[in-house]
Amino acid sequence: MKTDIQIANETNLNLITDIAKKLDIDADNLEQYGKYKAKIDIKRINPKGKLILVTAINPTPYGEGKTTVSIGLADGMSQINKKVCLALREPSLGPVFGIKGGATGGGHAQIAPMEDINLHFTGDLHAITSANNLLSAMIDNHLQSGNSLNIDTRRITFCRCLDLNDRALRGVMVGLGGVMQGVPREESFTITAASEVMAILCMAKDLDDLKRRLGNIIIGYTRENKPVYCKDLKAENAMAILLKDALKPNLVQTLEGTPAIVHGGPFANIAHGCNTVIATKTAMTYADYVVTEAGFGADLGAEKFFDIKCRTTGLKPSAVVLVATIRSLKYNGGISKENLTEENLECLNKGLVNLLAHIDNLTKIYNMPVVVALNKFITDTDKEIELVTNACKEHQSDVVLCEAWEKGGLGAVELAKKVVELVENNDKELTFAYDLEDSIENKIKAVATKVYGAGKVVFTDKAKKAIKRIEEIGKTNLPICIAKTQYSFSDNPKLLARPKDFEFTISDVILKSGAEFIVCIAGNMMLMPGLPKVPVACNMTIDNNGNIDGLF
Repeated sequence: MKTDIQIANETNLNLITDIAKKLDIDADNLEQYGKYKAKIDIKRINPKGKLILVTAINPTPYGEGKTTVSIGLADGMSQINKKVCLALREPSLGPVFGIKGGATGGGHAQIAPMEDINLHFTGDLHAITSANNLLSAMIDNHLQSGNSLNIDTRRITFCRCLDLNDRALRGVMVGLGGVMQGVPREESFTITAASEVMAILCMAKDLDDLKRRLGNIIIGYTRENKPVYCKDLKAENAMAILLKDALKPNLVQTLEGTPAIVHGGPFANIAHGCNTVIATKTAMTYADYVVTEAGFGADLGAEKFFDIKCRTTGLKPSAVVLVATIRSLKYNGGISKENLTEENLECLNKGLVNLLAHIDNLTKIYNMPVVVALNKFITDTDKEIELVTNACKEHQSDVVLCEAWEKGGLGAVELAKKVVELVENNDKELTFAYDLEDSIENKIKAVATKVYGAGKVVFTDKAKKAIKRIEEIGKTNLPICIAKTQYSFSDNPKLLARPKDFEFTISDVILKSGAEFIVCIAGNMMLMPGLPKVPVACNMTIDNNGNIDGLF
């Protein structure tokens, strides 16, 4: 069986100028990065296309092919002669070299050039890292130079970032070595995908909005407990200079030549999990149908897509595709990871409640039309597929088998037809899980109880203190962004299927004033992931001709 990278390398790609022509984008509006990727120099944004959101059930540790289905769906829509464009997130180097691998799809449903996208691509994440760390350097320089803003070194909330998994940097000391080496203080790192600068780039509508948001970052507090902003250090313009090219969306293609805009890369478990607003609106300007995705399960990515991105931009999907796999449902039903490939109708039936709960959330809380895309694996049996199909039909939800991994767009034609049918017949209005004017605590409780199924929400003393500080600043009318495990509806990754009436703990609350949302940390979430015992990086090779193997 060929690997993803072998399939990708055997495909003859179209020139990026030819891909741009499919969207009627003039070559003068492209800034080419070689033959197969380019940045779009945005001249106009007038979103008129129909938006399709792809989300998923709670995944197993191996991922369930949501990106593969997204790509296959777009290729399937191209097969039925629809003018379609993908809008996806950029991969982070952390997962690429960690446990998950890349994020360019799989099999015959991939975006390309696969190696470039998964590695340095057009340098967007490096630019975000540099802009973030420029601000950190300016904070420490201000402390060293007299600290005229009276910043309390114990209350600095902005931290450095790195686009790699490195647990040793979760907590560090800086400024050591003597009087001229800086002011000693505790510091921490987040992964770039979880940084506020990443979130700002993804939420900004243009360069002016980017600068405004950067300026509004709260970097810490004074000794009198007053907020200090990035604009107080006059750092926002220098940061924007580093980000001016990163703000432009990246154009690439699928293996079948379907246009794809890949831009921005926040995680959904510890950030808001959506590609940039600019990318989505650019795709909707040039295509009749836009397929986008939100990270991890619908309890994370889709919730944030609706309650943060759609609410603040006016975007509204016309249909939702909910990706599920037989193996993930069996996993949620209690089968061990080692036995996922074995037929087990009992565990599958137990795990089905996870899928049905996500359907209920999407249809009843957000009022969206939904189709389930059953991402087929070769180990799935006819009896297992029949069980899932019948259960969804009883739940008044359509199921379409997706074989995009094996067959590319042809394996997703039926899904494409069903999605077009949903889109063209949708007259529903998007609704939200909470009202922005609710208190911070009530917004958290609304998501935890209505979306997750919690019976009680507990706030630690640290979280209560943080909420009080946000209330004093007057920033309570912002959407919330809950950081929690992706493997469960709850804050405990071991509570699978559909847990109910559990206790949900908020350990900390962090105001992201520039991103304009409030991050709520549930349980023991880490903002800087670590590598597994045997990272994917250990299995990667490169020969003297530059050929890479082991990247997936």
